[in-house]
Amino acid sequence: MNIRFFNIALFTWIVLAVLTFIVLLFVRAPYGRHIRKGFGPLMSNPIGWLIMESPASILMIMYYLISPHSFRMSSAVFLIIWELHYVHRAFIYPFRMRNSKGQIPVLIVIMAIVFNLINTGFNGVGVFVLGPPPDIMWFSNARFVAGTVLFLSGFGINLYSDNVLRKLRKTADTKYKIPYGGFYRWVSCPNYLGEIMEWTGWALLTWSLAGLSFCIWTASNLIPRAIHNHKWYNENFPDYPKNRKAVIPFIL
Repeated sequence: MNIRFFNIALFTWIVLAVLTFIVLLFVRAPYGRHIRKGFGPLMSNPIGWLIMESPASILMIMYYLISPHSFRMSSAVFLIIWELHYVHRAFIYPFRMRNSKGQIPVLIVIMAIVFNLINTGFNGVGVFVLGPPPDIMWFSNARFVAGTVLFLSGFGINLYSDNVLRKLRKTADTKYKIPYGGFYRWVSCPNYLGEIMEWTGWALLTWSLAGLSFCIWTASNLIPRAIHNHKWYNENFPDYPKNRKAVIPFIL
């Protein structure tokens, strides 16, 4: 693959992320508490999550296997870190949902599939296929260490925060409640904060433009959602904690 063409396409992808951020500040994505009519047919939440998230897990394994550097320890570690998130997101998280009868627009599932195909393509090619990967000495580099710590910390925050939300609901309970505990002490959407931390860590530990593009896309997608969720909580719960921010403690 031509590296120059790849980088041009990647920069275009990043620009699209910034434009998406601007749009989502004004348009609420129709999912969860924001679901509404006008976005076409619906499908089961768990099945929707499985269908839209599994391509990122499966395709990255394929990119790793076709890589001329798949025998490198660094490539294997990168794959494990990526799969840690996506195996959970595609094959574990959907089937632990309390509200398994909830629905998601098919349009959102299709859009997520397209995003995962493109994003995994950029990261698979950028991290595994183009250019030589870092050697084993990279594991002692400050960028790899900091990125890995940030990724794992974000992953832990994400898991804990999802678990808090899951425990708020009994099996048949579909009412929203105020979550407490963990990073909910400071922000309304610590699960989003955790995911932003994960992919910021990924950008650092891979030290790649493709990784940076994923970090930008994650922030562009989740920060507006967190703002809308924070606004929704304040509108629907008069006793909602006033000191909480939307997604970044003490800042936003």
